[in-house]
Amino acid sequence: MSAAPPSTRRLPDDVVAASELLSALAAPLRLSIVALLDEHGTRCVHELVDALGVPQPLVSQHLRVLRGARLVVGDRQHREVHYRLTDSHVGHIVRDAIEHAAHSAVPAADPTLDQGPDAEHHETAGTARATIA
Repeated sequence: MSAAPPSTRRLPDDVVAASELLSALAAPLRLSIVALLDEHGTRCVHELVDALGVPQPLVSQHLRVLRGARLVVGDRQHREVHYRLTDSHVGHIVRDAIEHAAHSAVPAADPTLDQGPDAEHHETAGTARATIA
């Protein structure tokens, strides 16, 4: 038997672009920067530094990634550069991702279930209920 030839299908350009967008957002600090810009419209570097509590070079590094991905743009106003999102959809994506993560967070285990001789029974009972429900 011969093996099937490898697929020569390319991914659609919009799928590749979406992957690049998500890669650019794949850092908690960049998500935080986008969320702040979405909330406030514009922010200069020192305002982002103050809000995030991280060093200025780190904020600038992440802004460079976001600018490179064309997700933010900086407008010079005298000695400051004010950053803003290039597209409101990006803010929407980040808001939805943060909201989704908050809803799907698994609550911490109840420590009282792990105490005493009945601990194994509680875990088994909880599993059985989850399976039946």
